[in-house]
Amino acid sequence: MNRLLLHAQLVQRSATRYTPAGLPALDLSLKHESTVDQEGQPRKLSFEMRALAVGEVARGLNGVALGAAVDLAGFIAQGRNGRGWVFHVTEFSVPAAAPDTVPA
Repeated sequence: MNRLLLHAQLVQRSATRYTPAGLPALDLSLKHESTVDQEGQPRKLSFEMRALAVGEVARGLNGVALGAAVDLAGFIAQGRNGRGWVFHVTEFSVPAAAPDTVPA
């Protein structure tokens, strides 16, 4: 199974282009930072990756502000002309902002 779930920041978005079938498409750049546990040791992760959204997902992501955090789901495929990998986003949501906390 080829399924990727990622919480990332939207750092770059191209102008909307259209596929030969007439669907809107967006090329995106995403940034992820987190700490995971590997063999009982914390490991910091920080990377940027290319992504692509098509159709309704592209329309929705076009309205998300640059710098916003998003939860994304999709699959990984080879990039155009066999260059690297691209995350094809098939679903996304913008997490609700955490409520402000007031110390007691």
